[in-house]
Amino acid sequence: MIQEYSSIVQNYMERRWTPSELSGGKLCEIVFTILDGYAKGKYPVGPSKPSRFVDACRKLEQNSAVPRSFQILIPRLLPALYEIRSNRGVGHTGGEVDPNHMDAVAVLSLANWILAELVRVFHNLNIEEAQLVVDSLTERRIPLVWQFGNMNRVLNPDLPLQDQILLLIASSPAEVKTDDLFKWVGYQNKKYLKKILREMHDLRYVEYDETIGSVLMLPPGAKYIQNRIAETDATKRN
Repeated sequence: MIQEYSSIVQNYMERRWTPSELSGGKLCEIVFTILDGYAKGKYPVGPSKPSRFVDACRKLEQNSAVPRSFQILIPRLLPALYEIRSNRGVGHTGGEVDPNHMDAVAVLSLANWILAELVRVFHNLNIEEAQLVVDSLTERRIPLVWQFGNMNRVLNPDLPLQDQILLLIASSPAEVKTDDLFKWVGYQNKKYLKKILREMHDLRYVEYDETIGSVLMLPPGAKYIQNRIAETDATKRN
């Protein structure tokens, strides 16, 4: 389950909507198996998908001896999450829409909440402890960026300029115009900012097109900034 959740987050950061949403479908099957095993008091060796997924989730609502989120909330969220994988052009051709940022956000948000709720119940956390875990799960994506309209700001100005730039690029669903990026950073020396972008382009952290003035995150850059976010979360917890 953690592996599929990590895959959702990583692919989302890399703008890879299809694999991110596919992992959402796999997460559904794993979570269903966990809820079913919890209710029966016996877990199978591995996860499996029931032939009629929606009907199987409805049957979970008959398990009155389990926590209510295991009986009602999660079993009703799973079909919606699985629907994105099955009928939105992800797992099969001919869907109503192609894999996209909006659907990937829905998958990531639902997966965040479901995973946090499982952690809360299985670890029997008190309110304060549960809130810390939920925050670490739901804020790990881009916890340092504030967004309002067309303005993005990194809330920790002490971060290295390169990290601020990568965080801002990672917080945007598509390529970023360098004029916007310079405005978000709030750094007056554009010549120096362009130098940093060229260096990150050479490192394959970003794809920087100086001719048209745009920059796009590349997988090595996404991995780098995700590790920096994880380090920041660890520092907060300590």
